[in-house]
Amino acid sequence: MAIDTTTEIKAIARYVRMSPHKVRRVLDQIRGRSYREALIILEFMPYRACEPVLKVLRSAAANAEHNAGLSRAELLVNQAFADQGPSLKRFRPRAQGRAYQIRKPTCHITITVAPGAVAE
Repeated sequence: MAIDTTTEIKAIARYVRMSPHKVRRVLDQIRGRSYREALIILEFMPYRACEPVLKVLRSAAANAEHNAGLSRAELLVNQAFADQGPSLKRFRPRAQGRAYQIRKPTCHITITVAPGAVAE
Protein backbone atom coordinates (compact mmCIF):
# COMPACT_ATOMS: atom_id res chain seq x y z
CA MET A 1 0.00 0.00 0.00
CA ALA A 2 1.73 3.16 -1.19
CA ILE A 3 0.42 6.32 0.43
CA ASP A 4 1.06 9.66 -1.28
CA THR A 5 1.78 12.09 1.58
CA THR A 6 2.02 15.13 -0.71
CA THR A 7 -1.76 15.27 -1.20
CA GLU A 8 -3.21 14.90 2.25
CA ILE A 9 -6.69 16.25 2.73
CA LYS A 10 -8.05 16.62 6.24
CA ALA A 11 -11.21 17.39 8.16
CA ILE A 12 -11.49 18.43 11.81
CA ALA A 13 -14.41 18.29 14.22
CA ARG A 14 -13.77 20.51 17.21
CA TYR A 15 -15.33 20.56 20.70
CA VAL A 16 -17.02 17.16 20.37
CA ARG A 17 -18.66 16.40 23.74
CA MET A 18 -16.94 13.07 24.27
CA SER A 19 -13.84 11.78 26.00
CA PRO A 20 -10.81 11.60 23.66
CA HIS A 21 -9.96 8.21 25.20
CA LYS A 22 -13.25 6.74 23.94
CA VAL A 23 -12.86 8.29 20.48
CA ARG A 24 -9.30 6.93 20.09
CA ARG A 25 -10.63 3.39 20.59
CA VAL A 26 -12.67 3.86 17.38
CA LEU A 27 -9.99 5.75 15.43
CA ASP A 28 -7.46 2.95 16.01
CA GLN A 29 -9.74 0.59 14.06
CA ILE A 30 -9.90 2.70 10.87
CA ARG A 31 -6.37 4.09 10.65
CA GLY A 32 -4.58 2.84 7.50
CA ARG A 33 -7.70 1.36 5.91
CA SER A 34 -9.44 2.30 2.67
CA TYR A 35 -12.30 4.80 2.79
CA ARG A 36 -14.96 2.21 1.93
CA GLU A 37 -13.65 -0.29 4.48
CA ALA A 38 -13.58 2.40 7.17
CA LEU A 39 -17.20 3.33 6.41
CA ILE A 40 -18.34 -0.27 6.83
CA ILE A 41 -16.42 -0.67 10.10
CA LEU A 42 -17.86 2.54 11.56
CA GLU A 43 -21.38 1.64 10.47
CA PHE A 44 -21.42 -1.59 12.47
CA MET A 45 -19.30 -0.79 15.54
CA PRO A 46 -21.42 -0.51 18.70
CA TYR A 47 -19.78 2.65 20.12
CA ARG A 48 -21.33 6.10 20.45
CA ALA A 49 -18.06 7.65 19.24
CA CYS A 50 -18.64 6.19 15.75
CA GLU A 51 -21.18 8.87 14.85
CA PRO A 52 -18.88 11.95 15.04
CA VAL A 53 -15.95 9.96 13.56
CA LEU A 54 -18.14 8.90 10.60
CA LYS A 55 -19.15 12.52 10.08
CA VAL A 56 -15.51 13.68 10.01
CA LEU A 57 -14.49 10.83 7.66
CA ARG A 58 -17.27 11.72 5.21
CA SER A 59 -16.25 15.39 5.42
CA ALA A 60 -12.59 14.54 4.66
CA ALA A 61 -13.67 12.48 1.63
CA ALA A 62 -15.92 15.32 0.41
CA ASN A 63 -13.00 17.76 0.83
CA ALA A 64 -10.75 15.44 -1.21
CA GLU A 65 -13.36 15.11 -3.95
CA HIS A 66 -14.25 18.79 -4.15
CA ASN A 67 -10.92 20.54 -3.43
CA ALA A 68 -8.40 18.09 -4.93
CA GLY A 69 -10.56 16.29 -7.52
CA LEU A 70 -9.82 12.84 -6.07
CA SER A 71 -12.06 9.81 -6.33
CA ARG A 72 -13.50 8.47 -3.05
CA ALA A 73 -12.74 4.91 -4.20
CA GLU A 74 -8.97 5.45 -4.10
CA LEU A 75 -8.76 7.18 -0.71
CA LEU A 76 -6.97 5.76 2.32
CA VAL A 77 -7.28 6.93 5.92
CA ASN A 78 -3.76 8.24 6.44
CA GLN A 79 -3.99 9.79 9.90
CA ALA A 80 -6.71 9.68 12.52
CA PHE A 81 -6.29 11.16 15.98
CA ALA A 82 -8.25 12.80 18.79
CA ASP A 83 -6.77 15.61 20.85
CA GLN A 84 -8.13 16.77 24.18
CA GLY A 85 -10.30 19.90 24.15
CA PRO A 86 -11.40 22.06 27.06
CA SER A 87 -13.35 20.35 29.84
CA LEU A 88 -16.71 21.67 30.98
CA LYS A 89 -16.69 21.96 34.77
CA ARG A 90 -19.92 21.15 36.58
CA PHE A 91 -20.75 20.57 40.27
CA ARG A 92 -22.72 17.75 41.87
CA PRO A 93 -24.23 18.22 45.34
CA ARG A 94 -22.94 15.76 47.95
CA ALA A 95 -23.64 14.98 51.58
CA GLN A 96 -23.41 17.66 54.32
CA GLY A 97 -23.56 20.59 51.88
CA ARG A 98 -20.42 19.71 49.97
CA ALA A 99 -20.03 20.01 46.21
CA TYR A 100 -17.92 17.66 44.05
CA GLN A 101 -16.58 18.80 40.73
CA ILE A 102 -17.62 16.84 37.63
CA ARG A 103 -15.45 17.25 34.52
CA LYS A 104 -17.19 16.80 31.18
CA PRO A 105 -14.41 16.37 28.59
CA THR A 106 -14.42 17.49 24.96
CA CYS A 107 -12.13 16.49 22.11
CA HIS A 108 -11.00 17.55 18.65
CA ILE A 109 -11.16 14.77 16.02
CA THR A 110 -8.82 15.03 13.00
CA ILE A 111 -8.87 12.63 10.04
CA THR A 112 -6.48 12.88 7.09
CA VAL A 113 -7.10 11.02 3.83
CA ALA A 114 -4.66 10.52 0.96
CA PRO A 115 -4.86 8.82 -2.43
CA GLY A 116 -3.26 5.38 -2.49
CA ALA A 117 -3.25 2.04 -4.26
CA VAL A 118 -6.23 0.22 -2.77
CA ALA A 119 -5.93 -3.58 -2.96
CA GLU A 120 -9.47 -5.00 -3.18
